[in-house]
Amino acid sequence: MPIIFNTVLEDTGIALSEVRLLRHKDQRASRGRSLYELWRDARQQFELYQSTQKIGDRAKLRAPYWASFLGTPRNETMFAGLYHVNYLGLLERDTPAPHMDEVWKAGSSDVYDLTLAQPLGDLVGRLFIDWGPAFRVWIQKADQQEKQITELRTRYEEPDFPGFLNFIRPLSELNTLPITWMVALRSSGGIYLLTCPKTREQYVGKADGGGGFWNRWQDYVRTGHGDNIALKSRDPSDYQVSILEVAGTSSTPDDILRMEMLWKLKLQSREMGLNRN
Repeated sequence: MPIIFNTVLEDTGIALSEVRLLRHKDQRASRGRSLYELWRDARQQFELYQSTQKIGDRAKLRAPYWASFLGTPRNETMFAGLYHVNYLGLLERDTPAPHMDEVWKAGSSDVYDLTLAQPLGDLVGRLFIDWGPAFRVWIQKADQQEKQITELRTRYEEPDFPGFLNFIRPLSELNTLPITWMVALRSSGGIYLLTCPKTREQYVGKADGGGGFWNRWQDYVRTGHGDNIALKSRDPSDYQVSILEVAGTSSTPDDILRMEMLWKLKLQSREMGLNRN
């Protein structure tokens, strides 16, 4: 028999009619810091984001409690806390948005005082629910919803690094990866593959400098093409990146260059891809 989140709420003694369910996943945040990343790495900045809301959502948000959830990089819905809410009024001064390059203008938003409530505090980062298909309806009334609990973990933890040869991610997701994954990708270099979802072309590259795969890929994140002429000639695309071969600790730049040349031959990435040399 499924366990419903409302059952957990009712055990706190709080009336369901006094709770709004919020699922945060600002789609614009791909240009800056994702809200999940903000919650994970800078909790006070996440609280600032959550406490500043659109004026047009005031009626929907009017309730003594918010049960907040976050969309994770794997599109799960993770419990981020139960908050006691007080409406304070309009934003008094221009405020830099914590998750992207934008300034909230004075008077353009509502401001709320949020206090993390004691009930359910031990479930933060551990409890996951099925939000349902209506992700765009990010504010919902608890007494009109029955969200099934899909998982309750023993503790909050990031997923394990899958291993170099199992690593596959779009470039847009690199900066949302767990810190342990970033450390692993900085520790090694070798040969990687970029594939374009638009043109279905591929590009074989090498990471032979300091910072390994991670630093090399950040060039693409920043510029969209790194220093490759063929990639510069293409429209911007969210390339998928994967690892073809990891160089040994004793490998020299010449060794890695030979590895790269061999993979270009195997995949014919000059004839049917984006490599030009």
